[in-house]
Amino acid sequence: MERNSAMEGKTARWPNRIWVVRHGQSAGNVARDHAEAHGISLIELEHRDADVPLSTLGERQSRALAEWTRAQPEADRPQVVLVSPYVRARQTAEAVMSRLGHASSALIVDERLREKEFGVLDRYTSSGILATFPELAEQRKLVGKFYFRPPGGESWCDVILRLRGVVADLQNSHAGANVMVVGHQVIVNCMRYLLEGLDERTVLDIDRQADVPNCGVTEYQSSIEAGNLELVRTNFVPPELPADARTGSPDKPAGAR
Repeated sequence: MERNSAMEGKTARWPNRIWVVRHGQSAGNVARDHAEAHGISLIELEHRDADVPLSTLGERQSRALAEWTRAQPEADRPQVVLVSPYVRARQTAEAVMSRLGHASSALIVDERLREKEFGVLDRYTSSGILATFPELAEQRKLVGKFYFRPPGGESWCDVILRLRGVVADLQNSHAGANVMVVGHQVIVNCMRYLLEGLDERTVLDIDRQADVPNCGVTEYQSSIEAGNLELVRTNFVPPELPADARTGSPDKPAGAR
């Protein structure tokens, strides 16, 4: 009761909880791994990037994420789900919504959560970029991927710029709620950059240490007393997913990630 009295009159500045989640394994991840393993320069896909669906394993991962979410106490489950418009992200979020008993139409689809745009490097493997665009590969090496923008594509800074609006909406429209954000690997890391107040070196060190697992969860808890967010855990993989079904290869194309 003393805590409640102390908290009286204070207003939440952030959602109560935020889960930032990478989508399940996609057919693009599988095609990329095949191309890299066989020294193929261009990743073969049937669809444009926005329409690439989950793989069979990705569907299994999404169901495991949904089961884990449903197993949380009711007060700790997502009340708002924001999602990238890309098919693989929507399928992941829809699995969660279905398990929670919510209609997919309740999803908030936000184009600012879309995958980083790779421009002319789209669908090329790392070796393919070196062979086809040697000057761009050298420029990227010099500038670093935080600032490097391929022709027709985006840098990490460009992604961060559009995500600043998402973070503002979390504060302005969803303060006090439990919010799940479903996107892509670069989205997860760039959201961490913003929510944790990181700098270029720190976020790139995080990226180098490990890829974000498919359906990996980075979680934040709001502290009304301190008026900020506290990092609870990063890249958490739901225990409902067996070890042999855990994946975390980069989104395609690897060279421009």
